Amino acid sequence: MGTIKKLNKWANAHTYYPLDLVRITLGGFLFYKGVEFMNNQGRMLELMQPFDGMALEMVILHYIAPAHFLGGILIVLGLLTRWVTIAQLPILIGAVLTNFLGTMDITNLILSLVTLLLCIFFSIYGSGKHSADYYLKMQQ
Repeated sequence: MGTIKKLNKWANAHTYYPLDLVRITLGGFLFYKGVEFMNNQGRMLELMQPFDGMALEMVILHYIAPAHFLGGILIVLGLLTRWVTIAQLPILIGAVLTNFLGTMDITNLILSLVTLLLCIFFSIYGSGKHSADYYLKMQQ
């Protein structure tokens, strides 16, 4: 718990509006992808072809869209940012692996890698000073 308090103090001392804008953009992108996956299930199944035959295929399919949808909203608000970005990591690692196991699409690979790196960054950095987490913490 002490490590998280130290990270929060450091993040709050080094918070800048561009980082908040990056966090909000990341959340908006994940929300958009969640909505896209919910609306276009055929494309989602097509992306899952490299993982065909795995026992957890349906669990994976029912985890990705809601996690992106809800996670995107929470990241935009800056609420539970560390937890949400950690929940996104398995999905994004799978997205990167999909490019190597299936058909290589450079655009998807770059988007997946950038999103993965941003989620790793925000899982360490947190939501920052201009977020719902900070506001709720100050209300205590």
